[in-house]
Order: sequence, then C-alpha cells, then structure tokens
Amino acid sequence: MYPSNDLSLLGWNDGLAAALPGGTVPARVARVDRGAAEVVAADGRHQARYGARVRRAAASDPVALPCVGDWAALAPLDEGRYELAEVLPRRTAFVRGGVSRDSRGGLSGDGQGQVLAANVDVVFVAEPSMHATDFADLGRIERLVALAWESGATPVVLVTKADLFEASAGAALADLLADVADAVPGVDVHPVSAAAGEGVDLVRSYLDGARTAVVLGPSGAGKSTLVNALAGAEVMETQQVRAADGRGRHTTVHRQLIPLPGGGIVIDTPGIRRVGLYDMSDGVDLVFADIEELAADCRFSDCGHADEPGCAVLAAVASGDLPERRLESWNRLQREAAWMARRSDARLRSEERRKWKVIHKEMRGRSRP
Repeated sequence: MYPSNDLSLLGWNDGLAAALPGGTVPARVARVDRGAAEVVAADGRHQARYGARVRRAAASDPVALPCVGDWAALAPLDEGRYELAEVLPRRTAFVRGGVSRDSRGGLSGDGQGQVLAANVDVVFVAEPSMHATDFADLGRIERLVALAWESGATPVVLVTKADLFEASAGAALADLLADVADAVPGVDVHPVSAAAGEGVDLVRSYLDGARTAVVLGPSGAGKSTLVNALAGAEVMETQQVRAADGRGRHTTVHRQLIPLPGGGIVIDTPGIRRVGLYDMSDGVDLVFADIEELAADCRFSDCGHADEPGCAVLAAVASGDLPERRLESWNRLQREAAWMARRSDARLRSEERRKWKVIHKEMRGRSRP
C-alpha cells in the first residue's frame, strides 16, 4: 500500500531534510493511536511510541500532538524499533477548535485545538448534494472553507452524489452549484459522483506529483467512496446512507494516509458533526469576501452591520443583492472566532501564571538557608 524506500513519493524534500535532527530517520505519520503512531519510513511501516519530548510538548498544547500527515524524526531503538522523537515543522495544518454547544445553546469549550491533518496542499470539502429532503448545508461549507483557508492549504468544494440530486430533487444541479459558489467566492466547486466515476479524474488532477489532500465532510457524504475511486481499489470500507433519515453511518473511524497509484496522497477522515473555529486571522474574511467588499462602502469604518445608518451591507440585504442567510452566517462565525480568541488568550495567560508560580516557588526554595 505504501511505496517503499522512496519517501519523495510521500512528499519528502530537501527542506524537510534540513530540519531533521542528527541521529534520526524521517517518516510520515499514516495513522495515530493513543500514545503511538503508525509511520512510514524508508524501510517500511512501523509502530512508534511517542518520546519524552513529544509527550511534554503535547501536555502543554494538544496541537503539538502528532497527527496524520506529519513528518516525524524517528530515533532508532533496539531490535529494529523506533521512537517518535520529534514532529518536524508543519507546512500547513488544518486545526479545529474545541467548541461545543451548552444546554442553553451558547458556546462552550476549552479554547484548545486539534489538528486533523498536517502538511496538506488541498482540502476537499465534501458536501452531499442531498441529505433526505435537505439540500447542501451552505453554513457548514462556509465554516470548513474558512478553516481550510486558515490552514494554509487550498480549499476545493466537492458536491458529492450529484447524480442522486437530479434524480430525486426535481431541480437543476446547476442552481445548487451556483448557490455553493456564491457561498465560497474564489473557491473551485465541482459536482462529483464517485460511485458512477463522474468527476473523479478532475479531483485526481489536484494531486499531481506528491501533493497531499484531506477529505472533510459529514458522515454519508461519500468520502470513503471517493477515496476508493481515487485509489482504484477498495481501500476504505463504505456503507449506504440510512433510508429512514438520510443520515450517514460512521464508516471511517480514524484518519488515515493513503498514497494513490500514479502519485498523490489523500487523507480520509471520519464524518464531522461539529467543527469549531480556531485561531482565526484571515479565514473568515476570505470566505466572506463579498461582505468585506460591501463593507468598504459603509458610512462607519467600524460598522458592525447590525443597525448602523449608512450600512452598505444591510442595504445589500434589503435590496436582495446579499442573502440574509449570508449575513447571519458571517455574524455567527465572527462571534465564534472572537469567543475562541478570548478563550485561547485566557488559557495562555493561565498557563503563564502557572509557569511563573513554579519559577517563584523554586527561587524561594533556593533562597532558604
């Protein structure tokens, strides 16, 4: 399944080689388990337990935990075994925040993040054209694309199961694709039917050479079916969407790195129900470039687009040029990004206080006769 000896087929390059500590060998993380990772090195696959440095880094920041797609430095042990001694610097990282809804419908969480995939070139946002009687979830697409932009990778939206949409919806697929394109300006949007083989070659074209992609989306979006179509083999188990409610079953239960015949790597992921924003800077602004452009004509430079006079954004909503749903989604993601930033700052301040308490305690202990 994995190419042997030639790590360049998995994306290894001179830049990564320069960051490799002496006395270690390189490997790419293919799958993560508790306290260990399945890695692919030049001499094959190995199960490598985390070294002390990795455990210390992860204890203070979960984002430092090894994840699928990472390049790692392995320290050789006896009997041909390895220890994962260090995670090499990431070129890109798709990070979701630890956000959930509390019993009152508000946001709650710890302000910490989780890396879903690292060193990714392309984020395929897979959204099924239909879930029972529900059409594509534009809000979910906006959220995932914002995180994709923030990761440093290039987002591409795949409207999956496109053949089923035209067969059952009685509406033009082109209209749905236009709605999705309007929700993510500047992002490529493609219809795909992996089961029928439609659009698969187009998806594969994004992975020329040793480029890496991650496929993200809800259960039942056909992610594993798409990965199988790209691989030309049944590398991932698939199941049908339940007929009763149109919801997908969780077939993929872990993230996994899968090299493709002819080049390119894809990371399959379990279905995502809730993805919190994390450490946003430009991601939301890029998704809502249309609102940012309108805002330039608002009377006030700090306009919140709520009830201010001379608001060009509200005027666009009133005229029908900007869907009200779009402004509501912008408001929701802006609030969440601000909340996550406050939570993250509070956590960092708390960690800093704890660190200085330890230092002061040690200093007092040394000063005693």
